[in-house]
Amino acid sequence: MNLEEALLHLKQEPHIARAIQSIEMVDFTPSGNVYFDLLESIVSQQLSVKAASTIFNRFLLLFPDQYPHPELLIEIEPERLRAAGLSNQKAAYLQNVARFAQQFDLENHRWDSMSDDEVIHFLTQIKGVGKWTVQMLLMFTLGRLDVLPTDDLGIQQGMAKLFGIQETGKELKLKMIELAEPWRPWRTVACRYLWRWKDTQNS
Repeated sequence: MNLEEALLHLKQEPHIARAIQSIEMVDFTPSGNVYFDLLESIVSQQLSVKAASTIFNRFLLLFPDQYPHPELLIEIEPERLRAAGLSNQKAAYLQNVARFAQQFDLENHRWDSMSDDEVIHFLTQIKGVGKWTVQMLLMFTLGRLDVLPTDDLGIQQGMAKLFGIQETGKELKLKMIELAEPWRPWRTVACRYLWRWKDTQNS
């Protein structure tokens, strides 16, 4: 990704330019491993970063090479997953992902041939995987550059503060889409800055 090109474009919009100027951002290399990152995302839901990391590492230790290959995860006893700290629901969701991964060969899938919307539609077929989860994968695993996760609480709060938005619910999301239009085709980059900027602001 050409971060300089993205910033040159984004700084033309005065609101996000204000956020960008106060934040230093380190670039990153997307992992590209949708299957593995999807498992980690499910484990992490509704947990602190520290708790999620502990449980995910325990989960990985259940497998011979510390990698949850789909065929092994499908066969593992739910009791062993629960013993690693996973709830019944999360254990079931992880095995749903493994079955889907085996059926569609997620580890070797041609993601570059699919649009963002096609990836969302494809992966949300898995019970336990929602739109927000797939959008995070698009942004951080596949490195897609123009994703705007309107369901993300941090982005909602950041945009409300940045633009002084008063709307809530559906109206808020529609307003977010409208106001972020000038950020195209770099909305992912704008959101990364927005998350960091929001965390620097006093409540």
